[in-house]
Amino acid sequence: MSDDLPKLRMAPPETPEQLAHRAEREHRAVELQREGRLEQSLAPFRVGSVRFLNAAPLVRGLEDEIILATPAKLAEMLQRDELDAGLVSITEVLFHDRYDVLDGMAIASLGEVKSVFLAHRRPLVEAREIFCDTASLTSVNLLRVLLVERGLKPEFKPLPDYASATEHDFVLLIGDAALDFLRAPHPHEIFDLGAAWLELTRLPFVYAVWALRRGVENRALRQQLREARDFGLDTLDSIIRTRTEYDYELRKDYLGWHIHYFLGHDEKRGIAKFIELLRKHNLGPVYEPKFVV
Repeated sequence: MSDDLPKLRMAPPETPEQLAHRAEREHRAVELQREGRLEQSLAPFRVGSVRFLNAAPLVRGLEDEIILATPAKLAEMLQRDELDAGLVSITEVLFHDRYDVLDGMAIASLGEVKSVFLAHRRPLVEAREIFCDTASLTSVNLLRVLLVERGLKPEFKPLPDYASATEHDFVLLIGDAALDFLRAPHPHEIFDLGAAWLELTRLPFVYAVWALRRGVENRALRQQLREARDFGLDTLDSIIRTRTEYDYELRKDYLGWHIHYFLGHDEKRGIAKFIELLRKHNLGPVYEPKFVV
């Protein structure tokens, strides 16, 4: 062999810290590529979602393209055909036979959900009027079902504003407003609707689904929503670590334990049971959901 050829030089071995750093850097590069593919991917579709922390994993990478509103406002926009898809309350698709439901994904819980509850400072059997978060659709009907199954039929009234929530004996709150209430001083007991539903039915409860305007070709949109969900769940630890709402422990507990994002066999059994009870108590008309993949 000629002495003119350059000699091969072995790279110095990497320390465990360097290997970990390189793996993290490569992982981050892959995440950025996935995020980049989702950016500007929804056009020409108009898509809405709630502002709540619990929706973050379902819209990962799509944040700049999503119209944010309350569940009630999103429902109004869908009914006026101002949106092609919305992450809306399950009751919106059960009460209006004009949407398809994107299969496989939802916002659901099996048991305590933390962010959907009736705060009460008197026994439930004494409830005569309940003040309800006006952003809510599903939760009001879920509470109606849970209470009427106990023989209770209080009057439901709109909550004038969140600041007055602690002044009422019975108040229904959802989403981030509910989490805010939990973290502030209050004399109320908490009737968690997810826990009460599990106690009643032994099933998960589905709070929100992707509703797709029927009659619109949306195969590409469905694919992008699935991509965003997959990206969100694959990077759930990053979402929990980097979001700024509340503190790390709450985000980890809430997003990593109480909420889940699958719409499978048991969740559909939960929806079917909810339909059965809505019809039983004449809280309808109620339509069977039509799932699309």
